[in-house]
Amino acid sequence: MGTILKGVHRVRWHELQHAYGSATGVPGLLSRIAWGDARTSEAALSDLALWVGELAVFDATVATVPFLWDLAVTETVKPRAGVIELLRTILERGNPPQPRVQLAAHQAVLGRRATAGQLAHASDPAVRAAARDLLAAIDGHPGESCCRV
Repeated sequence: MGTILKGVHRVRWHELQHAYGSATGVPGLLSRIAWGDARTSEAALSDLALWVGELAVFDATVATVPFLWDLAVTETVKPRAGVIELLRTILERGNPPQPRVQLAAHQAVLGRRATAGQLAHASDPAVRAAARDLLAAIDGHPGESCCRV
């Protein structure tokens, strides 16, 4: 799969869950986001958002976040701004029955603040705006107190 999404096949997706069940389909969605045309990549991103971030965060979310960061910094990825928006959404979502999962998902986003800072200076105005919104969410995040473990 090249340099983006490197290591995606090392993740035991079959052991992870997203909002609708087994996460075995996550690598395919990530690939379509990375290399699909505009329509294909947007549709895949929409599906992925439903699976790993819009409703709540899951163990599949934790495994997905590093690949989302890879996609966000790759200029050939068509829905980069949408990928960054998904990272912000993940940071804003929880999973109260699973506070450790919630904390891990949030930390995976928070840990790349410097990358979000770089994206805030991207040439694409949509990427810049999404990155600035993500930075605001990161800076306003309560840290570990968001998730009572």
